[in-house]
Amino acid sequence: MKTLSKFKQSDVQHAVRDLRSRTLAALDMPLERLIYLASTRDYNTGLYRHDGLSVRYSSAVACEALADCHRQAFQDLLRCSVKELVLQLEGYMRAAGIDAAEFFKSWNRLEPYRVAVPVDTEPLAADFLCCNLKTALAILEVRLTRTPMAPIAWPRRSPAQ
Repeated sequence: MKTLSKFKQSDVQHAVRDLRSRTLAALDMPLERLIYLASTRDYNTGLYRHDGLSVRYSSAVACEALADCHRQAFQDLLRCSVKELVLQLEGYMRAAGIDAAEFFKSWNRLEPYRVAVPVDTEPLAADFLCCNLKTALAILEVRLTRTPMAPIAWPRRSPAQ
């Protein structure tokens, strides 16, 4: 991204506060924020777009504010334990109203979390988060789709044995 002048940097900070208070406040979990912010990025150019912010500020300021918030959401998610990631995945799936079987089929096949990583992320950090999300997804899938097993009926031993 282009380096912005100090005047524009204050605009970016203001736009970040605006984005957090208006849009991101409704997204409680870092996973939700990461996916939402990644969806504002054009995959052909890597530039972020948000009509509301662009009208209030400028396209360049909106782009930088979205990128800043995207990097922050990634960092927040990176600090989560696998247990927390399981809870976030479950919350995300339920909030989206997606059938569990469809969710697991899609997420295991497409791995959408890979394209949700901010562009300038260190490869090791991206791999670490993707590995943790894949692990959390497997744990959640087993937990939600496992059929309870019948108790094992062990043969009784006769007193003579």
